[in-house]
Amino acid sequence: MASNVAMAQIAQPYAQALMSVAQGNNITDQIGEDVRGLLNLLKESDQLRNFIDNPFIDANDKKAVLGRVLGEEVNPSLRNFLMLLVDRRRISFLSDICEQYLVLLRQLTQTVLAEVTSAVPLSESQSQTIREKVMAMTSARQVELETNVDGDIIGGVIIKIGSQVVDASLRGQLRRLSLRLTTS
Repeated sequence: MASNVAMAQIAQPYAQALMSVAQGNNITDQIGEDVRGLLNLLKESDQLRNFIDNPFIDANDKKAVLGRVLGEEVNPSLRNFLMLLVDRRRISFLSDICEQYLVLLRQLTQTVLAEVTSAVPLSESQSQTIREKVMAMTSARQVELETNVDGDIIGGVIIKIGSQVVDASLRGQLRRLSLRLTTS
């Protein structure tokens, strides 16, 4: 737990600095999209994550690899920020910094993150229905869905918004029915 606190204490100021640069250049959403892409890349590639986290690899090598991986599509402000992280030996906190930036972006745009777990992938109309329900529950302007598929819930969905959990899954309904039957 102490390591998570330390990571948050390091990641937060860098995320705020990136947000400040993005707001100054009026590119908060563009940086947000680039950050999401970078996070997905880090989640998918253990090799890239291990390379970035390795303290024995030369900073210039890290910069070269990041430059090739990111390509020309990434915003120059984000590219410069990543090079600064390499120079300051903070690149190992990249995932945490990106996550913190997305938290700040959601606060800025009054967007709520809803983690949705379903038994099968959601259709676009189902996703839109969930967005509307979450907007009604939270009074948010926008809803960002993070979807997961878990066949163990049998059917329905589980929606997590912050610390609030709405369990509308078949597994949850069966569990509640079982509890009622055993207490009767």
